[in-house]
Amino acid sequence: MMRNKENLKAEVLERLDRIDLPISGMTCASCVSRVERALKKTEGVQKASVNLATEKATLQIDKNTSLKTLIEVVEGIGYEVPAESVTLKVGGMTCAACVGRVERALLKSPGVLKASVNLATEKATVTYLPTVSDLKKIKAVIQKAGYAALELTSASDGSQDPAALGEAVLKRKMITASVLTLAILALMPLGHLWGFTPMTMNLLQWSFATPVQFWAGWPFYRGAWGAARHRTSDMNTLIAVGTSAAYFYSVVATFFPSALAAGGIDSAVYFDTSAAIIALILLGRLLEHGAKRKTSDAIRKLMGVQAKSARILQENGEEKEVPLADVAVGDFVVVRPGEKIPVDGELTEGYSAVNESMITGESLPVEKGVGDRVVGGTLNQTGRFVFVAKQVGAEMALSQIIRLVEDAQGSKPPIAKLADQIASVFVPVVMVIALLSFCVWFFVGPEPVLTHALFTAVAVLIVACPCALGLATPTSVMVGISRGAETGILIRSGEALQNAYQINAVVFDKTGTLTYGKPIVTDMLSASHDTQNLLFYAASAEKASEHPLAEAILSAAKKEGITLSDATCFEAVPGKGIQAEIDGKIVLLGTARWFQEEGVDIEALQKEVEILAEAGKTPMFVAVDQEAIGLIAVADTVKEDAKAVVAALHHMGLKVILLSGDQKKTAEAIAKAVGIDEVIAEVLPDEKAAQVTRLQKEGYRVAMVGDGINDAPALAGADVGIAIGTGTDVALASADMILVGGHLKGIATALRLSRATIRNIKQNLFFAFIYNIVLIPVAAGVLYPLWGIRLSPILGAAAMGLSSVSVVSNALRLRKFKADSS
Repeated sequence: MMRNKENLKAEVLERLDRIDLPISGMTCASCVSRVERALKKTEGVQKASVNLATEKATLQIDKNTSLKTLIEVVEGIGYEVPAESVTLKVGGMTCAACVGRVERALLKSPGVLKASVNLATEKATVTYLPTVSDLKKIKAVIQKAGYAALELTSASDGSQDPAALGEAVLKRKMITASVLTLAILALMPLGHLWGFTPMTMNLLQWSFATPVQFWAGWPFYRGAWGAARHRTSDMNTLIAVGTSAAYFYSVVATFFPSALAAGGIDSAVYFDTSAAIIALILLGRLLEHGAKRKTSDAIRKLMGVQAKSARILQENGEEKEVPLADVAVGDFVVVRPGEKIPVDGELTEGYSAVNESMITGESLPVEKGVGDRVVGGTLNQTGRFVFVAKQVGAEMALSQIIRLVEDAQGSKPPIAKLADQIASVFVPVVMVIALLSFCVWFFVGPEPVLTHALFTAVAVLIVACPCALGLATPTSVMVGISRGAETGILIRSGEALQNAYQINAVVFDKTGTLTYGKPIVTDMLSASHDTQNLLFYAASAEKASEHPLAEAILSAAKKEGITLSDATCFEAVPGKGIQAEIDGKIVLLGTARWFQEEGVDIEALQKEVEILAEAGKTPMFVAVDQEAIGLIAVADTVKEDAKAVVAALHHMGLKVILLSGDQKKTAEAIAKAVGIDEVIAEVLPDEKAAQVTRLQKEGYRVAMVGDGINDAPALAGADVGIAIGTGTDVALASADMILVGGHLKGIATALRLSRATIRNIKQNLFFAFIYNIVLIPVAAGVLYPLWGIRLSPILGAAAMGLSSVSVVSNALRLRKFKADSS
């Protein structure tokens, strides 16, 4: 009986998987208990044990339990499951079918949450749980699928680029195959003139064609065998089968001509066909490699602007030049005129003009003085200065931009799913069509029937191009995102690019977005006509605040020479105002609505409030011990390009909306000044996301434009969040797009770029589909009964190569996208 129980337990354990799930955010035993209860209630979880010290949950789960379900459970109760991401170079992929095979293999691997494989960059980006999987296991999965997995090397480490090495090998094979093919073609007419017998000519052609078939064409056999081992097929399969059919038919005709003659079969050789197909396909791939390399020009340019060394100011006052990698946070760095700034930092001495065009896309130099930020990779133009290093290495703005652009280039927009779905069945369908073509022409075709049927099937196999399908989307995404980076627009993903294409409404935050976010005090109205006392209480209360309006009031108090008191019991009420205790008195400073909620009478000031609001000024009431003592009005300056940008958005057919926490009349005055259609005013920060959701429910595809701080929920909730940034805050997590230069004109540019990119993708998909839809039937012989037209396998190979090149070349047209066109 005991043995039966043990056997049963062993059988149950065999059906279970044990995993360790990392969990962050737990702070106490109650957190542990909460996570354990939630996991134990999850279907498929047989046992759960959570450890606060290791921040892990050890689970025994059914083998079919989804890891994503477990993560959703943990995140649903307020904790996080930290995952890691790695990008690997994948060697050996040739078409969309290869991409699908690698992605499927990775997604089936334990611990892998997400996998995105890009044919154009030949990279795989994998998100995984470090407690379940690791880099070694992920590489093993890719290798088991039949491809090479290489870790990416830094562009500055002196190592050779594997892609460059592969291109050099491809070039050697292409040249050799081309020379030998030309020799075969030349031998066919010249052999008769030189008196060669047919047997001699066949043997010479065989000797030239064999190295082409098995040395130059070896990558096709290797790829086909790798696919066959995994019970699938790809473009290599089509090429290997097609060229082998022509080659081995010719071998039989050369060495066993009597066997063919006995069956009444044509004994002509077609070594020229097999060799020419391989040479042309290699040429097409070489051209494709060159074109694909151009799609990453922006990344190479960004990497190229990095300085190689830095001049460190030592304690004894001497300057010492060190490699860039040796610069540490806190080092004082000297930069002379004409030199690149090596790392991010803050000026401590000197003055200069800095060219930041390589980061922001703006051609005009920016004046820099003590206290200003400088960005690594930008160019010092005029004066010598010293700055203290603040961010180095991977933390630099330039490094973050490069990483963001590379990650975005590896992502896929939803439009790519159609090509992926077709690619998964493309090769098997083509092989079936080729087989059917062979059978049909073998029974009803003209003499010699075998030759006609065989080379019709070969033409079908060779002309089919899943490669063009695989390149149609990623090449356009790569070039579009690269062009955005060159113009100071950072796009986080292909999905953001496609969402931006569908936008029909743009919502602007006001402060810091349409305006500079640096308001000044314009008016002070005191009930007792004592503006000094009014400013004293207001500024003393604002001393502890970080709001932009606080800076305006404190600046006014400083200008008036008012000595302030320290505030106690300070409390900021989001979207309403502040409350503090000043010299034993309770001071309120904020909006009219808040004062009414608190029961403070402001009736005597209402008339002035309306006048100020209509002038675009923001009035703030001040009360001491529940008695209104006056109001202070501040105004922010509208950005110079705001009106032109709103007009450009209108020209694009977009609805433009202002979303503000200001009083309605103040917001309407700003909207009128810049030409905005609709105003949604008096909205609290936590209500902005709800307003975006309301617009979406009304049928709008919404782009939210803000500073990425106070309006982070609205940016995240919009279809596309666009953050107004600077060269040093490129990691605004809530935004789908970041305007690095901080200029509003980038909004219209970003939306036009998204439209141009998606149009380009649609053109590429059309070319890829129409090419296959038209040429595969022609290769199969549908035109032969009517007009006697057949597609030569050699022409099919040339057409296949050109189809891939044409798709990539079309994508490269995006490099000519003009950022400043209207």
